[in-house]
Amino acid sequence: MDKKKAKLIVRILLFVGTAISLYFVPWPVVFAWLSPLPNSIQEQVDKAADYGFDGIIVYVDKKGEPSRSFTSGYKSRATKTPADPNSLFKIASVDKLYTALAIAKMARSGKLSLDQSLGFYLPELKGKIEYADEISVKMMVQHRSGIPNFTNTHLYWVAPKESDEEKLALILNLPANFKPGEDYQYSNTNYLLLGKIMDEVLGYDHFQYIQEEILQPLDLHNTFASIHDVNLADVMSGYYVGYEQDLKTDNVGSMLATAADLSTFIRALNEGTIFTDEEEQKIYASIYEFEHTGLIPGYQTIAKYHPEMDAVVIQFTNTVNFDGYNWNLSEVMYSRIVKILKD
Repeated sequence: MDKKKAKLIVRILLFVGTAISLYFVPWPVVFAWLSPLPNSIQEQVDKAADYGFDGIIVYVDKKGEPSRSFTSGYKSRATKTPADPNSLFKIASVDKLYTALAIAKMARSGKLSLDQSLGFYLPELKGKIEYADEISVKMMVQHRSGIPNFTNTHLYWVAPKESDEEKLALILNLPANFKPGEDYQYSNTNYLLLGKIMDEVLGYDHFQYIQEEILQPLDLHNTFASIHDVNLADVMSGYYVGYEQDLKTDNVGSMLATAADLSTFIRALNEGTIFTDEEEQKIYASIYEFEHTGLIPGYQTIAKYHPEMDAVVIQFTNTVNFDGYNWNLSEVMYSRIVKILKD
């Protein structure tokens, strides 16, 4: 082959490679990132529809300034009801912060041991969950148990299970993903089991403990265990792209809260005011994190504290698509809001 043909082939291959790369670029995310930054948070929030969200709530609590709420789009697109900053929202995995904190409080008071095993507290699961006698409470809090995630089972979100028994049944007798403590893998099953352990130790529903030890001291009256505990009219609707039905009536095991309540909790967690003493704070810091995100069909939550600004920023968006760039766009929205706040 002569040099001219070789160079031509190289150019063609480079062109094809570039074309293929460009085809797979997440252009909606790129365009969202590169668009000029608005002058205000409200202007950015008003772009929610451009990002594919039916509705959005943003709550900003910056130390020394009045708290502010920003909304755009719909609380319910069926009735064209505008987004309401006081709506209840399914916070999905953000509720793991409350569970982890409850575990830390119970460990500090001696009600349970972080080093004790799953098999000790729930002996009926021996032989049904691999390594039950080697998986510690701490490993479950930290997602280092190796227990399979029930929400990763085949087509789980097509027909989510409502009861803990049904959810747990999906992973019983399955092999562990890894030996306890040897790896990390996020698993909702860990927190389902932690709830069951707390129920067993306390002798009553663990959410009552969360209310008494966390919600009441912080004066949080708009945080609830499930949709069965609220007036559905107060709940922001949730949507899945391509599916017309409102998902707010689905009981998927998520806590609900207003953005203001969640913000108060995140600040107390990060400032340390929710802890009984320094030892309890150390226990919590050793087992879990101080911010979280949440994602279930219809509901996306980002809840973070930004120490450089001494600000908590909460973002709720109520439209989800697991197959696209929907979550990435929610992160872009959040990042731009934080940048505006910093500037």
